[in-house]
Amino acid sequence: MTALGILLVSHSNKLVNGLAELISQVTSDIPFTYVGGTSEGEIGTSFETVLEAVEQNSAQRLLAFYDLGSARMNLELAAEMTSKDVQIQSVPVVEGTYTAAALLQAGASEEEILAQLADLNIRK
Repeated sequence: MTALGILLVSHSNKLVNGLAELISQVTSDIPFTYVGGTSEGEIGTSFETVLEAVEQNSAQRLLAFYDLGSARMNLELAAEMTSKDVQIQSVPVVEGTYTAAALLQAGASEEEILAQLADLNIRK
């Protein structure tokens, strides 16, 4: 099993479950956790559920993907509260997560994956 895992955070439970279904088609051996929506089932993100998803991932280094700003904020807070290395990626969530998962499953190095993701970076 790889030492690098994938974490996905979305404001929508439906969105994250659909994307997780897509990602699961290429990630049979990759540590992959995801969370979407609030603990009450509403649209939004929750620091507690994001931190739980970080801790539940068996990898010690995570490539983290998110859909909107407060998801990033909660990822940043979770990254500060865990001993894991959480590398937050600012890329389109579908393309970025799928690209990283497929490359990781295919045995690409972390450097190769990060180079591919760099081409997808959202520049503001």
